[in-house]
Amino acid sequence: MMLKKYSVLLGMCMSVLLLLIATMVYPGGSMFDKNSVGFEWSKNFISNLFGAKAVNGLDNPARIWAIGGMFFLSASLAVFFINFSKKIPAKGAAKVVKYLGGGGMLFTFLIATPLHDIMVTMASTLFLLGLFYITVFVFKSKLHFFKFLCVVCLLLFYSSLYIFGIRDYIEYLPILQKITFSSVIILVVGLEYFTQKEDFQHIKVGKQKKSN
Repeated sequence: MMLKKYSVLLGMCMSVLLLLIATMVYPGGSMFDKNSVGFEWSKNFISNLFGAKAVNGLDNPARIWAIGGMFFLSASLAVFFINFSKKIPAKGAAKVVKYLGGGGMLFTFLIATPLHDIMVTMASTLFLLGLFYITVFVFKSKLHFFKFLCVVCLLLFYSSLYIFGIRDYIEYLPILQKITFSSVIILVVGLEYFTQKEDFQHIKVGKQKKSN
């Protein structure tokens, strides 16, 4: 029971730990400097860790650690969406969060494959869809701090995808990527462990009264 209760937190911790190890053993090279040594947080993308070869052409021992990190990340996000769907009183919205949000996180793991670009688009679209539905119900609740976190996370995510898509201001994207990644972890862990089903039950009661 304890393992199930804290599966999201443990999964996120494992993901961060494995990705950090990957950054420590990454040989080097980035799109800004192919001859750089090691992983530079302000210049390297997390995706640089997934290749069989590093950007500088050397064998990449970071790959196995990074793939493991993405596995735990995708699994944790899937469990989060499934768990949170049980807190949502509206059955239709709950199904969207559970099946599109939770199921869509399987695509997150595939970001670590050669299908990276298309998987980023698919996983991000489904994640944002699930998060949007969650945000709607958070805004109808009294969870004011989480309203702020949801908006910040959505803005950061959309900004990252915008820069990724237009390929402009790309020099800022490596840093923005890590900030966005951190905001997702904070929001997901916060919503998982510091919200209850009761926080959203009044939304259902309100709809029932209106229909009567």
